[in-house]
This record gives sequence, C-alpha cells and structure tokens, in this order.
Amino acid sequence: MFVQRTMRQAIKAHNAFASSSYSPKVLSTSFSRFYSSQLAPLDASKLEVEKSSKQKKLQANSELVFGKTFTDHMLTVEWEAGKGWGTPQIKEYGKLQLDPSAVVFHYAFECFEGMKAYKDKDGKTRLFRPDMNMKRFNRSAGRIALPSFEGEELTKLIGEFLKVDDRWIPKGRGYSLYLRPTMIGTQESLGVGASNKAMIFVIASPVGPYFPSGFAAVNLLATTEKVRAWPGGTGDSKVGGNYAPCIKPQLDANKEGFQQNLWLFGEDHQVTEVGTMNCFVYWKNEQGETELVTPALDGQILPGVTRDSILSLARQWGEFKVSERKFTMKDLVKADKEGRIIEMFGAGTACIVCPIKRIHYDGHDIHVPLDPSDKTSQAGKLTKRINDSIMDIQYGDVQGPAGWSVVV
Repeated sequence: MFVQRTMRQAIKAHNAFASSSYSPKVLSTSFSRFYSSQLAPLDASKLEVEKSSKQKKLQANSELVFGKTFTDHMLTVEWEAGKGWGTPQIKEYGKLQLDPSAVVFHYAFECFEGMKAYKDKDGKTRLFRPDMNMKRFNRSAGRIALPSFEGEELTKLIGEFLKVDDRWIPKGRGYSLYLRPTMIGTQESLGVGASNKAMIFVIASPVGPYFPSGFAAVNLLATTEKVRAWPGGTGDSKVGGNYAPCIKPQLDANKEGFQQNLWLFGEDHQVTEVGTMNCFVYWKNEQGETELVTPALDGQILPGVTRDSILSLARQWGEFKVSERKFTMKDLVKADKEGRIIEMFGAGTACIVCPIKRIHYDGHDIHVPLDPSDKTSQAGKLTKRINDSIMDIQYGDVQGPAGWSVVV
C-alpha cells in the first residue's frame, strides 16, 4: 500500500510539475512532500566551506584527459521530504557514503548536467549560459520525481565552488574546467516510489580541447536495431538511464570502424541524435533553399545548450534558412544522390561541434563534404565558424547575446 500511495503522489506531483512549464514556484502545497518550493529552499547564503588540508598536484595542460582528474573539493547539499534543502557544503573531494539500499542504485534515480568554466584573457572566470543548464536540470529532476531547486541559488553555489578551486581552471583557449552537477535519490528502501531523500553534488575536472590536434571528422553507423529514445520516454531529460543502454551499440559500431551511432527512430528512420550529441545538417533542401536543419524538440531530443546557441546565432546571422523539423534517412540519401549535402555535424558541451564525414546506412555509404576549398580540412566552413563564434563568447573575446557569458 505504501508503494502504491507514494507512486500515486509522485505521479500527481510530476503532472503538476510538467503542466507548470517546469516552474517550481507554481506548485501547490499538496505536493510539498516531493518538491522543495513549499519547504526550505536551496539557499546559497547558508553555504559552509571546509577547505581541504592538502592540495593535489596540478597537471600540465598537455596531460589533461577528459574526466580523469578532479579538483580538491566538491559541493554537496541534501534534501529531505517534509524539510526541504539542507545546508550546502563545500568540502574535500571524496567518496559519498550511501546505504546499499539507496534507490539510486536500484531504480536509476539520477540526473545530471554538463557545463564548463572558462578563464578569459583578464583572468576572470566565466560560465556559459548557466541558466539553461539549471532549467534543464530541474526538468530532468522533475521527470524522475526528484525535488526541484532554485536555479539561481545553485549557480551562486557553483560560483563559490569555482572560487575555492580557482587554481584548477586551466588557462588557454580550448581549456576549461568541466563541471558535473548531479542529483541522486538517496532513500534507503527497495520499494518502488518517489525518493524521500535526495542529494545534489557538483564535481569538477580540468579538460583540454576535444580535438587536441584540430578537428577530426567522424564516421557514423546509422543504427536501426536499437533506439536511443521513444515518444513519452526520457529522451529529452538528462538522466543517467539514457546513457548506459547506448554503450553496447557504440561498442558494436566501434568494432566495425565507426566512431559513433547515428540514432534513428520509427519505420521511416527519422534522424534523431549523433552518439550523445544533437545532430545538424547543412544542405540545399528540396525547395532549393540553403538550410541548417536539426530535429525538432518532440520529447525524444535532448534540448542541448549548444544546440540552442547554434540555432540562435544562425538566426541572428540571417544568411540561410534555419529549421527545427523532422527529416529521415530517405531524405539524406536523396540529398546525397543529388549532391545537396553541404556539411553535417554533431553538437554538445564537450566538443561544441563535431564534423561528420561518412554515414553507413543500409549497406551503403553517404560521404559528407567537409571543406571543398581545402582538401586537408577536417571540418566544413560553417562548422568551423560556429565553433569559433561560440568559443569567442565562452572566453569573453566577444560579448555575445545578453546572459550568455556570465562572470563569476
């Protein structure tokens, strides 16, 4: 009975969350058991800092490997039903202590974000569009019945975390401190229901350029037997459960000489995502228009921060049509035969853009052009322009739209 009751409450709370445009402020008090807006809010002013007594050795920029080295400290804050958010703490980086029955281990109560901190030429620390990360983090949490939080407060806490571990933010264009805000359900129970305890933690790892020696275009295997997401699922949420099932198909693709999967969906083989990235095609459409197109946010596609940034910049440039709509492998095959594909790339926080040079589909290869004016180039002209434009804003070299580059 307890499991059934808590599940009914969680579903009711989730429905209210979903119908409120993901705003925690509009939730009624009847859902306070699961969402924090009616209880103790996340409050950055309550932060406690206990610095580590020892400092790890910094690695040279040339030795940085993505996600392998972590800073001296971590940020944590716990939540409990009936109470809300507790005291945020910055403390020495170390292992979490969780009961083996914690629901995160059994039912995948986990969501996360990926963001970066950058050092500009004046030595200031910058975040790139953190408000979008916070909104998506809240949406993901709501999708799996984890508590909501005040995004501005978590951004402030991350800012304080960056001040404590400032020495870990590598200098130089292409280098940054990768941040991994994560929320997990921590209730000690094997019952299937909304977790009455949760934790947010933030860890950080210094990283170098995604392509250390310049762009390296990738080969894709168009995957039809496995799908990444489906209607009504969690494809538009950044939950851990979306990622593990994609590893085996990627390993299978790797064995055949492909770097990533091109995820398809439906009997008509709709193009969805590239590995863990959003997918973009730059082509001449069937109406003869030059167009940059990406799949629409239909519930299966992750609303990427980089994705939104590319669309916004391209629309500001006003040089070609920019579309969010469905397109299929049949469309790509036809465009390839008619010589209409100009470029194709994936997009995400880790790489900004990742050029694509070949897609294997239904026994045939689609060869995607890169830069016809430079046969040695591993990226098309638009791909390079997008990469440089976003990076200019991230490092404060160009002001960019309001709120995109935030000084900590």
